[in-house]
Amino acid sequence: MYINTLCQLRAAVRMKCPEKWRNNSWFLLPGNSPAYWLVLDKDFLTKNDVMTVEHTQYSPDMTAAGFYLFPQLESALKGQHFCDATDIKNATAFIN
Repeated sequence: MYINTLCQLRAAVRMKCPEKWRNNSWFLLPGNSPAYWLVLDKDFLTKNDVMTVEHTQYSPDMTAAGFYLFPQLESALKGQHFCDATDIKNATAFIN
């Protein structure tokens, strides 16, 4: 099921952000998959040349933002789709 979702994601990037698709300049921050899916996920992403960014280790410096800032951003941006970082910066510039 997760591999099917990744296939749908790749198709969506190809259709909605063709410039990023052609340049292969998009990346994926995978969620915390169960351990038994991890090998399948990595194989699929590697085989399809999807660049991934690993999760950082827990940092106490990020705790305040994790509990306060991110839920506000999530609710303000829910349902929106972005093709690049500039669009995200413009959409979040006025969020308090």
